[in-house]
Amino acid sequence: MKERPILMNAAMVRAILAGNKTQTRRIAKPVRHPDLGNIYAPGALVLEREPQHVIERACPYGRPGDRLWVRETWAYNPDHPGMAWHACYRADPGHEHDGIKWKPSIHMPRAACRIKLEIASIRIERLQDISEEDAKAEGAWPDESIVAKTADYFQRDALAVHPSLAFQMLWEGFNGRASWRANPWVWVVEFRRITQWPDT
Repeated sequence: MKERPILMNAAMVRAILAGNKTQTRRIAKPVRHPDLGNIYAPGALVLEREPQHVIERACPYGRPGDRLWVRETWAYNPDHPGMAWHACYRADPGHEHDGIKWKPSIHMPRAACRIKLEIASIRIERLQDISEEDAKAEGAWPDESIVAKTADYFQRDALAVHPSLAFQMLWEGFNGRASWRANPWVWVVEFRRITQWPDT
């Protein structure tokens, strides 16, 4: 079992804490074959046709059973009780006007991490192949505010909004409007949150 950090923005963190997010999609970049050593570019009809065990071993985020610790925007606050490193987190409510000097998620040390995940499965697919159930697992549903924002974003009636459309809006918000049309290959990492994880 290996342990790796993974970056999550505030919306993702809130969805995980609420129990609504159990998947994450990350753009797939060329990776090295775990046995042969040659470089595989997703979409070249090579990596995605490999056996599942090769795909899992090639994934930069880990294999099933490996663990991820979430890096999020945070700050050191000596007056904040009960949290590791006296940390507070921007994803939590109540920090809008308190003048906290936030630190980027990339700079979060493991000791300040509050969210640990265990990888359940790995696969690679096209971004637009996401199913409605997987869009829900991405945390894009069933938040009523997301429905209203999605309807406004696409200029549609709220009754025409569905989970994958909400996910498209969130994806474009993070990666730019052209990113959905590009339909990149993505790593799909399915995970479960774990609460018992001894410090190392």
